[in-house]
Amino acid sequence: MDYRKLGQDITELVGKKDNIARLTHCATRLRFELHDISKAETEKLKALPGVITVVNNGGQYQVVVGNEVQQVYRVITQQMGSATRSADSKSDSGKNNGPKQKQSWISRFISVISTTFTPVIPAIIGAGMIKAILAVLVLTGLVTTESQNYYILNTIADAAFYFMPILLAYGASIKFETSPILAMTVAGVLLHPGWSALMAEGKDVFFIGVPVRLTDYAGSVLPIIIVVWLMSYIERFADRVSPSMIKFFTKPMIVLLITAPLALVAIGPFGTYLNDLVAMGAEAINARASWLIPLLMGTLQPFLIVTGTAWAMTPIATSQLTKNGYEMINGPGMLASNIAQGGATLAVALKTKNKKLKQLAASSGFTAVLGITEPSLYGVTLKLKKPLIAAMIGGGVAGIYAGLTGLVRYAFVSPGLAALPAFIGSNPMNIVHAIVTCLIAFVVTFALTWIIGFEDPVDDDEGNTIVNDDKTHSGQPVQDNTPGTKSAATTNANVPSQNEIRPLTIGSPMQGELVHLDRVPDDVFSLGLLGKGAAIIPAKGELYAPIAGEVTAFMDSKHAVKLNGYNGEELLIHIGVDTVNLKGRHFDSSIKVGDRVQQGDLLISFDIDAIKAEGYEVITPIIIANSDRFPDIKLEKRSSVEVGATIIHLS
Repeated sequence: MDYRKLGQDITELVGKKDNIARLTHCATRLRFELHDISKAETEKLKALPGVITVVNNGGQYQVVVGNEVQQVYRVITQQMGSATRSADSKSDSGKNNGPKQKQSWISRFISVISTTFTPVIPAIIGAGMIKAILAVLVLTGLVTTESQNYYILNTIADAAFYFMPILLAYGASIKFETSPILAMTVAGVLLHPGWSALMAEGKDVFFIGVPVRLTDYAGSVLPIIIVVWLMSYIERFADRVSPSMIKFFTKPMIVLLITAPLALVAIGPFGTYLNDLVAMGAEAINARASWLIPLLMGTLQPFLIVTGTAWAMTPIATSQLTKNGYEMINGPGMLASNIAQGGATLAVALKTKNKKLKQLAASSGFTAVLGITEPSLYGVTLKLKKPLIAAMIGGGVAGIYAGLTGLVRYAFVSPGLAALPAFIGSNPMNIVHAIVTCLIAFVVTFALTWIIGFEDPVDDDEGNTIVNDDKTHSGQPVQDNTPGTKSAATTNANVPSQNEIRPLTIGSPMQGELVHLDRVPDDVFSLGLLGKGAAIIPAKGELYAPIAGEVTAFMDSKHAVKLNGYNGEELLIHIGVDTVNLKGRHFDSSIKVGDRVQQGDLLISFDIDAIKAEGYEVITPIIIANSDRFPDIKLEKRSSVEVGATIIHLS
C-alpha cells in the first residue's frame, strides 16, 4: 500500500488541506472536522483503494482505513504542516487551539443535543423499560396503581425524567468543556426543594430587586443546556481573574455566584419559554394534522439516522414525556420505521441467493424488528437501495395510521417488538394501534421489497461477493478472476499455500463475557469491515496479550493496540466504542511500539466504571486484521471466559 498516495488522495477528496479544521485518529479511522463538509467527495473516497468506508456522524467526517491508520495520518499531517492540530493538542488553558469547524446552526444544534443526550440514554432507556414493565404488571392485575409496590417502582422510573436537568448538565459540560460537577450543582439549584417551596407559596419573588419567574424545571431540557453553555464562559472568566494561590476556592465560588442567579432570574425562564414554544408548535401541528409528524418520521427516519439528525426531536419528546406522561413526536413514527426496516431486510434474506447476504440480512432484520436498525440500514437496505425505498414507503404508510389513531409512546425506549409494552397506558386501545402499526409497516414493506426486488449480489467460484460483475465486493480485497490472471489473494506472498495451513488459536485477552462481533454498537466492527473476530464484555479492567508477538501499533489514547504474532496473525484489540474521545483518561499502560510480548503479559489497565460513567461502552472487539489469510476462522462456543482461554480458532 502506498500510504503517501492514499494520504494525498484523501486530503484532495475531503476538500484539500484548507478545508480541514482539525484531524485526529483512533485505531481504525481518520476523524476530520471540516470547514465545509459539502466539499468532501464521499463516493469517490469510498471508492479509493485502502478506504473501507466513510461515516459522517456527530460533527465528524470519519474515513475508515483500518489498521494502518497511523501511517496515513502521519502522511496527511505532514502535508498539512501547521495548518491543523490534533484535538489532543491543547493550550495551557485546556482548550483546543486549532481552528474551529464552521457549521450551520442546525448542525451545531444537533451536535450539542447529540453530545448532551448520549451519556443520558442508558438512564432514560432503563427508566423507560421499568415504565413498560410496570404497565404490563398493571394490565395483568399483578399490581394496582394504589399499591406501595407501584408507588416505589413508579418513583424509580420517574427519577431519571424528574432529575433530567442534572443528567443533561453532565453531557452538556462535556460538549462545552466546562466542569461537570459545577454544571450538575447549578442544575441541582433549579430542582432544589427550597425552589419548589417558593413555587408552592405562589408569592412574588425578587432577587436583588429583580423579579424572578417561578418555573418548574423538573424534566426540562433546553434551560440547563443554555445555562451550561453560558457557564463555560463564566468559568473561563473565573479562571483568569482568580489568583493562582487561592484559585481552588475563588474559581468555583465565582462560577456559582454568577451562574446560579442568572439561571434562576433570566436563562432558566428564557430556556423554558423556548422549550414550551417548540412543544406548543409540535402539539399544534399534531392537533390539526395528527398524521403528519408520524408520516414524516416513519418515512424519513433512515435519512435522519444516516445524516445524524435523528436527535433533533429528542428534547421535545422527553419534554412531552415528563409533562404529559406520553409523547407522539418520536415514538409512533420510529416504531413504523423500525419495523419497516426489519420487513425490508427479512424480505431480502428470503429472496437473495447470496449466502453471505442471506446470513447478514436474516440477523440484522431480526434485530431491526426488535428496535435496533443500524445493522439493517447500513449493512443491507442502504447498499441495495430499492429495499430502503420500500422501507420508507412502508414506514410512511404505517405512520399515517399511527397518527390518525392517536398512537402515543408512554416510555422512552427504542421502538420495536421488544418495546411494545411502552405503548401500554391509560388508553387500552393504544397497544392495539401499536400492533396494527407494526403489521402495516411489516406487510407493506415486505410485499414492496418482494415485488420491486433488488440487484442480488452473486458469489464467484471462490466465495467472494461480486456486485454487477464489476469485481467489487464488501469486506474482502478486490480480486480479478479473468482467465489467465492470478487473483491478488493467490499472488500475495503472505498467504500460505495449502500445505502450509496449520491450526492456530487466539487466547482471551481479558476476563469477561465472550460475544459475537454483531454485539458491538459500531458498524465498522459489527459488520466485519475490518476483519473477522470476536468481542468481550470485560468483567475486569485488565487487557493481556492474547498471543506472543510484537506491538506494531499503540494509540496515544491507550485504548487500542495492534499485535503481529509470530505465526503471521495480526490482531487489533479496541477497548470500548469511541473511547478515543477519552484521550487516555482511565487507561494506563507502559507498552510502546516495537515491544515484544509473550502471551499473558499485561498490556493495558483501565477503569471500567469510570469509562462507563463518561457514557462509553467497554465492549472490546478482538479483530483478525488479516482475516483473508486464514480460510477457516471459528469462534469458541462459550460465554464466560478467563484470561488465556481459547476464544478463536484459525487455520
